[in-house]
Amino acid sequence: MERNNYNGRVSMELSPPPSGLQAECETLFSKDSLLFLHELISTFDEMVDQVLRLRVSRKAHLDLSGDLPSFLQSTTHIRTDPAWRVLPVPPRLQRRHVDIGDLAPCDTQRFIKALQSPAQGIQVDFDDGNCPTYRNQIKGIHNVFKAVHNQFPNVPHISQAPVLMLRPRAWNMVEHNMMVEGKEAPGPLFDFGLLMFHCGKTLFENKSGPFFYLSKVESFMEARLWNNIFVWTQQKLGLPQSSIKATVLIENVLAAFEMEEILYELRDHSAGLNCGIWDYSASFVNKFGHRRAFLLPDRSKYVNMEKRFLRSYMDLLVQTCHRRGALATGGMAALLLPQDPLSDSHSRVLATVTRLKLLEIQAGVDGFMVYDLSLIEPMQKLFRLHAEGDNQLHRLRNDVTVTPDDLLSMPLGGVTLYGLKYNIAVGVLFINAWLSGNGHFFYRGQVEDSATAEISRSQVWQWIRHQTQLEDDGRVVSRRLVTDLTNEVMMELSSLCHSVRDKQMLHTAAAMFLEVVLKRDFPEFITTYLNQDHTFLSSQTSGLEALEVLDTHMPQSKL
Repeated sequence: MERNNYNGRVSMELSPPPSGLQAECETLFSKDSLLFLHELISTFDEMVDQVLRLRVSRKAHLDLSGDLPSFLQSTTHIRTDPAWRVLPVPPRLQRRHVDIGDLAPCDTQRFIKALQSPAQGIQVDFDDGNCPTYRNQIKGIHNVFKAVHNQFPNVPHISQAPVLMLRPRAWNMVEHNMMVEGKEAPGPLFDFGLLMFHCGKTLFENKSGPFFYLSKVESFMEARLWNNIFVWTQQKLGLPQSSIKATVLIENVLAAFEMEEILYELRDHSAGLNCGIWDYSASFVNKFGHRRAFLLPDRSKYVNMEKRFLRSYMDLLVQTCHRRGALATGGMAALLLPQDPLSDSHSRVLATVTRLKLLEIQAGVDGFMVYDLSLIEPMQKLFRLHAEGDNQLHRLRNDVTVTPDDLLSMPLGGVTLYGLKYNIAVGVLFINAWLSGNGHFFYRGQVEDSATAEISRSQVWQWIRHQTQLEDDGRVVSRRLVTDLTNEVMMELSSLCHSVRDKQMLHTAAAMFLEVVLKRDFPEFITTYLNQDHTFLSSQTSGLEALEVLDTHMPQSKL
């Protein structure tokens, strides 16, 4: 397909289908859907670049000035106006007690099990829990298409199945396999556009969507961009305004100072805000990691939701949401229940998850996520025991007063050898998973994804930068120590490899991990770094034929 803007021609290039997914690509990339994607991306592409440049500008200002974030003076009128509220959510979103998290829909079997489960919702994840290979994106989006159009056998009708909370990629990700007007497509617009074009109307007609999670939003300007995209898309697809509802994940310390403004921008399309622990904690290193005052101690020993900076963030999120009529949801329980229900380990894990999730319920959250499907019913029971009704919107948390100091207070604590090795292992294994085309993996009884990989590699980078001493023996965290410990961890992990190729891939992952944590300047997102890395890209594109171009007159791209 090639047309330019002067005479009605548009320019668009698409990689050939991943092997075995030709039929899926034919379904997804119809002429009409491609025209819609072209128009969506062309309309908003420059605005996406602008919000990314605003991030760079803001970070540079903080670095040069030494300033700390605070609540914005320019938006005081929004925060002090008691009158405004977000629109009420549809009935299917009123009760959000337990969602399944980190569900990459390219995993067909797990997706089907989730659709058959008693969960209230499913976080259909193209972001943290997903590796965005072309194969995974196509397979995942097509599986959503099949679920919405009731093409899976023995699965409830979409109006009765757990509600689909679709999470497109974040703004930092690009789709290498589509070029629009000479530029790679923004990943979130590729995902959102295909999902809306093929599923939006059916979801709406069945009173089951379209509902979204929005990842890694850093400011109200980014929320405004999403709102503009929603308004435009609804108009283009003939959906009533305010049909789309979205939960924004507050995963960045800067966004914590703009929660009311983010809700205000999305007030006609809001399904509330969500708080998690690891991406949010990692954002402190991202924004202030070079400042010694923001040295984050060992996460395995000193960082949890009971610490002042995280507790204040959750309390403020609940208070902000409920005073504006919006739902507030908590993070994901990553622990996995051992299979034997009579074992001590099963009781121990269940008790740990119960204690942590009860803290969130008592703070006033309206729901949270679990990874393990076996935790759905115990956590739903916990909600019934400790909260009344479909949600806790009536809990306004007027007892809460949160200051900038509360949000920026780093917990006390040091660094342990165990914590350093654990972070190294998680970082290496995450890169190894990506090289294998997987967005998450299991390690020591829990699921690990890009959020835990972010905090792991962030901490190692920061501890090296500040030459932190180990509590155990006083050794300084240095390039040499981290390299030696990485080799040690590799010896332990190599025993799990089943082939020479697996061992080679693990060694490649370890080399890439060291490259990331030893860089002079902190790479903003590990996912962006990997998504632009030659080793990762070549592991996904080996064997691809030349680019399939949508018009034979178009020049072949290097892809």
